[in-house]
Amino acid sequence: MLRRGLALGAGLIVLILIVLGVKGCLDARAHRALTDYARNVEQIVNSTEQTSKDFFDKLENPGSLSVTEFTNQVDADRSAMDSYATRVDALSAPGELSHAQSTLELSYELRKSAMDEIAKRMSTALGTEGAARATVVIARQMQKLLASDVLYESIVRPEIDSELESNGVEGGGVPKSTVLPSTEWLEESKVSAALSAVSGSTGAATPGVHGIELTAVTINGTELSSEGANAVAIEEAAEVEVQVENQGESTENGVPVAVSVNGGNTLEGTIDQVAAGEIGTTIVPLTPTPEGEATIEVKAGPVPGENITENNEATYVVVFE
Repeated sequence: MLRRGLALGAGLIVLILIVLGVKGCLDARAHRALTDYARNVEQIVNSTEQTSKDFFDKLENPGSLSVTEFTNQVDADRSAMDSYATRVDALSAPGELSHAQSTLELSYELRKSAMDEIAKRMSTALGTEGAARATVVIARQMQKLLASDVLYESIVRPEIDSELESNGVEGGGVPKSTVLPSTEWLEESKVSAALSAVSGSTGAATPGVHGIELTAVTINGTELSSEGANAVAIEEAAEVEVQVENQGESTENGVPVAVSVNGGNTLEGTIDQVAAGEIGTTIVPLTPTPEGEATIEVKAGPVPGENITENNEATYVVVFE
């Protein structure tokens, strides 16, 4: 009985040691997987930070770069951001970080999409035909970059850092990632002014005062007022006619116009040309035609070199009958 008891005790000790050894191996493997994942994220984020810094440094101060040189460098930044998104998609995240990984993928998809569109529109924005509209599109892409920063800083980084801490991984967590250096870049006037400084840019503002004003908006012949509700009878497809006055000293080409209904998708139009002191118009089909009461937001411009844009937009309450 004594020998049996000793054998049983020895066997139990061996079993405990085996269990502890297996658990230790599993813990070490999980610890290593988490550490490797965090390190890979850190490498991608650091590379992203450098690319975004290079891009916005060029926008802020293009120096003597020609249009061709500038667009080529922007395209290189786009290519780099595309590669970062691909690397993020290929990451193998530990199971407990699946949510952080999916959010990280979304963040980088926004960055990739924004840089793709910016690079696509850049040569047009630095040219003559369609420069104003292309500049507006570029400015809107900055909102995607801001959204990517918010996702990373509010979800991805806190979740990864929390998991690292709970598993005893030292090193301070993954770094911050802020692609958009300032909310100033959300302003179309900021982007326009930056692009106008590129050497040889024909889309740059000519010397002198530049500015337009939204003077009238009508729907199927009914002029809208921003004070109170506007009743509009609709017997056929609705069309929004937008009228702007050029209050600057130079002819403006390709003035963009944007119309949205209830904060939904933006409908776009263009005023091809409006001379200094003259009034230009464009018609934007309102499809699909709203029913009942709707909020219509209209925005024109800005044009290159325009600094005051408060009078470029208006909001109307319209009751479609």
